[in-house]
Amino acid sequence: MTDENKKNEIEQRLLELPIVQYAWLPASEIEFSERARYICETECPRYGKSWACPPGVGTVEECREICRGYDEVFVFTTIAEVQDIENMEETLATRSGHEEVTRQIRDIFQEFSFQTLAMSGDSCAICGECAYPDAPCRHPDQMISCIEGYGVLVPLLAEKAGIVFDNGSNIVTWFGSVLLR
Repeated sequence: MTDENKKNEIEQRLLELPIVQYAWLPASEIEFSERARYICETECPRYGKSWACPPGVGTVEECREICRGYDEVFVFTTIAEVQDIENMEETLATRSGHEEVTRQIRDIFQEFSFQTLAMSGDSCAICGECAYPDAPCRHPDQMISCIEGYGVLVPLLAEKAGIVFDNGSNIVTWFGSVLLR
């Protein structure tokens, strides 16, 4: 199977998922910044409590080096409608659907023999309580890291991918990526 045939077959499988927009980019297009981690450090209750989040994922520079070890990145969004976009509890309740789609995308690429690194808009929630920092991750092959926790400038990545980041009022846009090699 040629690379183009493989890509077409993968895209046919991806069309079965509730992906709103997607793009393929060279992994070298991902830009990183300490600024992307600011919210993690100052506002996220998962900071310092998960292998999928800082500081468990390493420094921004270490995360950049990890990502540079991949050839390309599949960038995508899913959306969910909520009654009140300012109600964080309601908004965050839509996260699990996006996380499931992220897992499905990663699994499709793995079926085609790609090595993957999946990242999404929130911290991994496979385990009720993460083993961090006392023991290694229980499910490193299933973990989905937080994309901002890696230091990725998500709005800039969305712009480079031609992906709309704001889909209107009361629409939650979840952003994800799967790095491939």
